[in-house]
Amino acid sequence: MHSLGVGVIGTGTWGSVHARTYDSVDRVNVAAVADLDPERAQTLAADYGATAYTDYRELLADDAVEAVSIVTPDFAHAEIALAAAEAGKHILCEKPLAMTVEECEAIIAAAAKARVHLMVDFHARWSPPFFKARQAIEKGEIGVPQHAYYRLSDRIYVPAEMLKWAGQTTVMWFIGTHSIDTLRWLLDDEVARVYAVARSNVLENMGIPTPDYYQATLHFRSGATAQLENSWILPNSNPNLIDLKCEIVGAKGAIYMDPSHNRTLEKYTETEATYPDILVMPTVYGRQMGFAAESIRHFAECCRDGGELLVTGRDGLEVTKVICAIEESVRTGQAVNVD
Repeated sequence: MHSLGVGVIGTGTWGSVHARTYDSVDRVNVAAVADLDPERAQTLAADYGATAYTDYRELLADDAVEAVSIVTPDFAHAEIALAAAEAGKHILCEKPLAMTVEECEAIIAAAAKARVHLMVDFHARWSPPFFKARQAIEKGEIGVPQHAYYRLSDRIYVPAEMLKWAGQTTVMWFIGTHSIDTLRWLLDDEVARVYAVARSNVLENMGIPTPDYYQATLHFRSGATAQLENSWILPNSNPNLIDLKCEIVGAKGAIYMDPSHNRTLEKYTETEATYPDILVMPTVYGRQMGFAAESIRHFAECCRDGGELLVTGRDGLEVTKVICAIEESVRTGQAVNVD
């Protein structure tokens, strides 16, 4: 039976999650990894008996690689995705697909021409709370959605310490992508118009040239609206790396979700209080678990068996359109139509 060889481009924390996940899928193997840091590439490659490269082009030329995960910084997706499509490799791209509409459209066209799978890793669609909410909405249990609120924010540790390239992206591109796609998916609708504000104080004073937060109002084609909040200046004393809350109010009911601070597991030591991750990417007996792994497994299985992807490049394009409109609204102080 066919075994799928996968390459992982970018071997940081999230690239390691991709590799561990692929290693847990039947008839899928990590064939190669690539990273600009040769030591980091060699270390991850050794865990899976894979070939290590420092140039992603060499990985794409490796015949053992049939599919790739692109797990590089936000601004470094488009060039690699286009090269992967030209090389005939299936593509799983971390969000965002690209940071301009034109680049997204070019990637989608290149993948279609090469007849390869193209998926954006919007893994919140596999999150049990959000999946249950989507089912309830589809069944009409809360009636037609009227308005929603979605907050996804990070500790200041993320832009100040975790990411060396925070000044080359924004919190909207880094995690707002997940927020927007999740709302699109939950409401089964597209954003038609946005109004947004952002402020730059805390991080700029630290020498990191990126906004602290965004607050946006999204108007959907159906008439529903959503308030969106994405910040990455939460105090490091927050017991969780992320703060995620979502509520959806319908004509006949409402849904409230707390996937980050639900207190299913609390841990207190002499120095800190934490809510350890049990949903996103926990490792149990050495196996990568959590909904973030399920999206990666789905991609691998579709590439291996010829299945239909539940998330496509088109989803990545729609999210990029919304963020570009949000950025324009922030610049102009005006409401902006998407498209």
